Amino acid sequence: MFRVSNIAFLICLTTGLDSAMAQSPPAAQTPAPAARPPRPTPPTRDPHTPGYVTAKELPDGANAPVKEDGDFILGPTHNPAPEMAAQEGVPQGAVYEFTMSSADSKIYPGIAREPNTFGTPDADNPAKLIVTTSHPAPYTRRVAVYVPKQYVPGTAAPFIVGADGPDRLLFTALDNLIAQRRVPAMIAISIGNGSGDAQGSQRGLEYDTMSGLYAEFVEKEVLPLVEQKYNVKLTKDPEGRATMGGSSGGSCALIMAWYHPELYHRVLTYSGTYVNQQWPWNPETPHGAWGFHDQLTPNSPRKPIRIWMEVGDRDNFNPNVMRDNMHDWVLANENMAKALAGKGYHYQFVFARNAGHTDRTVKQQTLPEALEYLWQGYRIEGPKK
Repeated sequence: MFRVSNIAFLICLTTGLDSAMAQSPPAAQTPAPAARPPRPTPPTRDPHTPGYVTAKELPDGANAPVKEDGDFILGPTHNPAPEMAAQEGVPQGAVYEFTMSSADSKIYPGIAREPNTFGTPDADNPAKLIVTTSHPAPYTRRVAVYVPKQYVPGTAAPFIVGADGPDRLLFTALDNLIAQRRVPAMIAISIGNGSGDAQGSQRGLEYDTMSGLYAEFVEKEVLPLVEQKYNVKLTKDPEGRATMGGSSGGSCALIMAWYHPELYHRVLTYSGTYVNQQWPWNPETPHGAWGFHDQLTPNSPRKPIRIWMEVGDRDNFNPNVMRDNMHDWVLANENMAKALAGKGYHYQFVFARNAGHTDRTVKQQTLPEALEYLWQGYRIEGPKK
């Protein structure tokens, strides 16, 4: 059985943009900006480092128990779970694709940072990055929508919103997990980013900003299109709404639920960027997503959020010029686990040995278990197929 694709192409407004931005002014007029320094090779971190959470070491190749909260260490072997491959006789959902243009957005008209530029730390505040090479720029983004074979037209379906889409691994996992009745028959909306990365970029603006704006963009500009185009109805119940992503897409997933818990209660992150990467700098959240574990979670009432999170032993470490001691992805995720445990959250934290940043082999091993853990407590209807 094959997937159905319905691709709507819009005019790409970014044609020629990269070449235009690459044309630097004459050196006599403006000095060329310094190129972003290469990222250092991350060290391999020991999960038993003093100060890290006390985690349960799992047998090599095993995943964490799907019904157990807490902290776990897995690896070093990462074999793909059976649910990550198409299985004979399993109903396959339909996957549709469309594109969105910045010209149609009231929330994100579009920005870009010039190629080979980054920024400089504020001399008075190393946690604040000054970026002078970001400017308005159009973008287009792809959106992929997975509708399970079991969806009943006219009914309000649970769904998961994913960053940096389309995410084919997610769609395959859902086919198998839904058929096994391990997760509800959910729709998946996998949204591409608006391009670029980190401070001064459209992706950075969307994913690293500590506010509810991206969740509002999804609510107002993406979900209505999904319902209109594909004749589906998406639930308004936050218990039936989940977010997921990797790297900055992971911090974005938590940001969506944190600032709009009336919309989302379930969060799944790989190598979450819980570090100081917000731009523009905001004095209300001066440490960006690093503030989740050093201020916000410890000092806020517990929110109705369940979270599954992962980090690799070779995850990112200080990959920029700021040197503010808030750019260690392993430490950030370890601190998140401690903060969540301290407030009594339902969470599962996986430390993966022999794994890099948003490691694909780890995702192929753990995604089915992660989704099943994430959807605990939600009703699952219909017979097994």
